Amino acid sequence: MFAGNGLFYPILGFASFVVFIYMSFGGLRFSLDEGREMGFVMRNETQFMVDGKPFYVNGWNSYWMMDHSVDFSSRFKVREMMKIGAKMGLTVCRTWAFNDGHYNALQISPGQFDEQVFQALDYVIAEAKQNGIRLLLSLVNNLQPYGGKSMYVKWAWQDGVGVSPSNDSFFYDPSIRSYFKNYIKLPLCLLQTVLTRKNTITGIEYRNDPAIFGWELINEPRCMTDRSGDTLQEWIEEMSAFVKLIDKKHLLTVGNEGFYGPNDPKDLTVNPNYWASKLGSDYIRNSKVSNIDFTSVHIYPDQWFHEDERAIDTQLKFISKWMLSHIEDGDQVLKKPVLFSEYGLSKKNQDFTLSARANMYDTILNIVYKSAKRNRSGAGSLVWQFLASGMEDYSDDYAIVPSESPSIQSLFIKHSCKLAKLKGWTQKDVNFKALC
Repeated sequence: MFAGNGLFYPILGFASFVVFIYMSFGGLRFSLDEGREMGFVMRNETQFMVDGKPFYVNGWNSYWMMDHSVDFSSRFKVREMMKIGAKMGLTVCRTWAFNDGHYNALQISPGQFDEQVFQALDYVIAEAKQNGIRLLLSLVNNLQPYGGKSMYVKWAWQDGVGVSPSNDSFFYDPSIRSYFKNYIKLPLCLLQTVLTRKNTITGIEYRNDPAIFGWELINEPRCMTDRSGDTLQEWIEEMSAFVKLIDKKHLLTVGNEGFYGPNDPKDLTVNPNYWASKLGSDYIRNSKVSNIDFTSVHIYPDQWFHEDERAIDTQLKFISKWMLSHIEDGDQVLKKPVLFSEYGLSKKNQDFTLSARANMYDTILNIVYKSAKRNRSGAGSLVWQFLASGMEDYSDDYAIVPSESPSIQSLFIKHSCKLAKLKGWTQKDVNFKALC
């Protein structure tokens, strides 16, 4: 109706700009001012606790959240995923708080950060809080995607200070250890780094934000050049003490896959294969470090077994044995919670069907539930991985879009309800009465 006086197009353009800004930020400041009160997740022996009550982890992995939030036009997918998780009653999301030297890098070079990418991570944390989700943030990758320890080694060689071209020198090279410590916190706080970063949306330093469930030192650490495990053990001891010196409020885990070391009797009886004890990691020894608050375990029999062992029934038997063994360790040896922080069934598995995947996930969730019901150390699980719709570029053979997999979605909702009803516990930020 404005076409006749020439005002229609300018108004339309301005309105489109306003809609774009709203979709990018979505009135986030207003919503946060209304506030979702969160207590810090703490540990009481083998149990996670919040405000004096048990806290059960039912959640997922979405490693892509920071990367997807750099561009304003795509960050609404993060909000969408957080809302989906909240509607399913999920409590924790694990995601990367690193991207080293690659496209959309958070850390461009040692100690040099891209503020735009940092603001993307700010957005992820703020959206999690807004939706009542807590984040487990991983600090570096053992693998090459998103930089990882190989990028740190490359930087050291470029600077002329690297002592070895092996990417395992990440764990023992003094210069590289300094690079990683500077990533966590630069000396004298000259710049905001990961633990001391002040969120530009919430105004809260990361180390003071209860929306962060905890920190993971490294995703799936392996040090193949020292099968004794001594090198990785020393790195864990040093870095866990450094993190705790800066941040005493958040829980800390290593990021292990859960393989037993060469001197552990379970090497031969529980490990998935002979090679599992020869990776330079040692689940019990690594997890015993005093500054490590809870253990991490992954579940990928379809990756770990030989092809002729990948029948679904064989995998299910292994999963039960694997999980119960680690829960036993948490109860009797480590006296710490056990988080099964990655698990999945690949579409490439020889016997893959959607019902087989649902059956496997149901098995895992039931073991977690029984552990919680009996006050044992199995404190929760995080599936790999969930995507919002229209994110094919971030997909892999394990990816699930909950809205497109109703059987999986209902399975997780059911598990959320079962955990919520234990001992009368309910999560403040989810209407479980409506959900369940």
